[in-house]
Amino acid sequence: MRSEARFWSQQPGDPEQAPVWIDPLAALSDEFRVIAMDQRNAGASSAPITAADGWDSYVADQLALLDHLGIDRFSVMGGCIGCAFALGLAEAAPGRVAALVLQNPIGRSAGNAPLFQRMFQEWADQRGVPKETAVGFGERMFGGDFVFSVSRDFVSGLRCPALVLPGDDDFHPRSTALEIASLAPRAEILDGWRRNRTTTAAVVRDFLTAAQ
Repeated sequence: MRSEARFWSQQPGDPEQAPVWIDPLAALSDEFRVIAMDQRNAGASSAPITAADGWDSYVADQLALLDHLGIDRFSVMGGCIGCAFALGLAEAAPGRVAALVLQNPIGRSAGNAPLFQRMFQEWADQRGVPKETAVGFGERMFGGDFVFSVSRDFVSGLRCPALVLPGDDDFHPRSTALEIASLAPRAEILDGWRRNRTTTAAVVRDFLTAAQ
């Protein structure tokens, strides 16, 4: 819910610690046009919050930015909740998404529902979101299962190639990453991606280049 563009290079809550993920702005900008955005109500972005908002609201924002910039076809690299955003974009605009890179995808696994509920409620309390609004918005965001934003059926028919970099904690279950990779027809798993940033960045670069 606090997805700011700066978090690609700064660990949320600890700006002195480098994030575990690959920063596409630093790793890929020499070859690709890389666009990062503050998601709605994060960083410098603001928008009304209603009980009817959900994943589709974020997708609409993302597509509006790409349209504003005159970009028709694009690849998407997401980290954490950004993986759910990326899959939502692939569902909403399948003809426009060339490839997905999914780092640390979030997902529902046994026993982790309270973690997402608590995370969302802390965010809503900090922003002063009325209780009735927070209940509806929270349910639309994190009331489902799998990766929250799209269904297993959609991923089973995903048209574009996907490179999946599994997580290993309660918010980013390895089981979710493995299920995405097992369902998506053109998915690849990159294990051990945290051990060497240079190697991982090279794999991501080659994958995106091949998908152009």
